[in-house]
Amino acid sequence: MSNHDEARVIPLAPPREPLWRDLVGDVLRRERQTQERTLKDVADAARISMPYLSEVERGRKEASSEVLAAAAHALGLTLGDLLSRTQDELVRVTARHTPVHRRAATSSYSYDGLCLAA
Repeated sequence: MSNHDEARVIPLAPPREPLWRDLVGDVLRRERQTQERTLKDVADAARISMPYLSEVERGRKEASSEVLAAAAHALGLTLGDLLSRTQDELVRVTARHTPVHRRAATSSYSYDGLCLAA
């Protein structure tokens, strides 16, 4: 058998870790849709522009804490609620992509907090 007949294995790139802005946007959109509210309604209540809120929901903009607090309050949430739900989403999404052998090695460690970096 020649070298040309051998199959080559090309390793897959590891899944990219989700960005915080994508997760925050997903949480905001899901909450807005759960409440059956329009983008315009929430943007008006938060006193931010509708196009900007749309970009935040789609993960296109990295919103300031003031904007996030305003959007959260417009949805009846606190900033803490929004960040906690976003952390829960991060844990859920990353657990889905973490290899089983790596999860088993770290499963004895439990972190029940929130860490933010600016």
